[in-house]
Parts: sequence; C-alpha cells; structure tokens
Amino acid sequence: MFVVTAEFRLKPDMLNAFMPLMLIQAEKSLSNEPGCLVFDVCIEHDDSEDVVFLYEVYQDEAAFALHMETPHYLAFSETTSELVAAKSVRRYDRILPQTGPLQ
Repeated sequence: MFVVTAEFRLKPDMLNAFMPLMLIQAEKSLSNEPGCLVFDVCIEHDDSEDVVFLYEVYQDEAAFALHMETPHYLAFSETTSELVAAKSVRRYDRILPQTGPLQ
C-alpha cells in the first residue's frame, strides 16, 4: 500500500473557507476512487496558525497518480491555491501491519 501525508499551512483567517472544500475533496476521493482506502483530515491545535494535515492510503502508487488527475482534485487544487501559504507532501510505502481492515 501507498501512503501520502500532506500538510497545508493556511493563510491567516482562511480555515473557514478552506475546510468545506477540503471535506468535499476527501468525500469525493473516498466515494469515487476505488484505490483510495483512507482519507483522514486533521486540524492541528495551534493558536498561532491554521494547519490541516491529511493522511491518505491508496492501494498503490498508481491509484495515487490517478487521484491527482481526477476533476475533483484538480478543482480543489485550483480553488484552494489562494488560501494556502505553504503545502508539503510526503510519500511512503506502508510496511506494517499486514493484517487488518486495509489489507
């Protein structure tokens, strides 16, 4: 399995505009992409800035590549670009556990 984490550091006062778009993106990824197994959206508890963290699990790297070509992903990226101060993405191969609901 293939894991992606993304961190969005939002511009000041943009959380309320960003979150509805983020939640739609997560829902569409889970419901429209068979290779998207997990799409967790988390908010960091930090009063100094708004940070949204994503934990995504895909069947494989090809499923993630398809994700990045979907109309909903492309629309999300374009729509939120003005709300985000910085974005970082990391990619991982999931090693353990080999048992459980994601197997």
